[in-house]
Amino acid sequence: MTDYKTLRTTMVDTQVRPADVTKYTVIDALLAVPRENFVPRDKRDAAYVGEHVTLDTGRVVLDARCLSKMLDALDIQNDELVLDIGSGLGYSAAVIARMAEAVVAVEDDEDRVADAQAALAEFGADNVIMHQGELVAGAAEHGPYDVIVVEGAVEIMPDSLLDQLKEGGRIVSLFMDGALGVVRVGYKIDGVMNWRQAFNAGAPVLPGFEKHRAFTL
Repeated sequence: MTDYKTLRTTMVDTQVRPADVTKYTVIDALLAVPRENFVPRDKRDAAYVGEHVTLDTGRVVLDARCLSKMLDALDIQNDELVLDIGSGLGYSAAVIARMAEAVVAVEDDEDRVADAQAALAEFGADNVIMHQGELVAGAAEHGPYDVIVVEGAVEIMPDSLLDQLKEGGRIVSLFMDGALGVVRVGYKIDGVMNWRQAFNAGAPVLPGFEKHRAFTL
């Protein structure tokens, strides 16, 4: 029988800590959440290998290094409301729920929402709301948000999503330009977004966040 608790500790010690992730809240959350319960059943043995875990149709669960560095940069507080875009089967929402007051997790697939709700309930993450809808639309009815986390790559970031961020709030996202990707953290100051580069990474672009390409013959 697989010892997932040991694998979880090894993941933190070999993938997360060496990536300069130092905040206790992030480390504690990653050690507490059973990642194997938030990936497809046939991918459980791959949950801790240090790579993105494939879901379907180009979607992934971000690898622990990427997610932990994103969360470390955000420094989420226990009185904050977080919007988690593209939460997949709920892993990121469960991790963030250990740090934040509440999480609204957006998924566009009915089956993924149902599976995520079941896994989150089993884990006891009762401060997470699963919201079904287009990822790019967010969940304005539950906002505005102190923090927005985008669980996948984008080529463009729509204003409709940034509008759901509180003044003084922050957002993290992986921006892809061809094969090159960089994670940026954005801060809303006086209604204007100010972005800074955090680290390099790569992931599939989420549906709805692609650039519109001109048609050519």
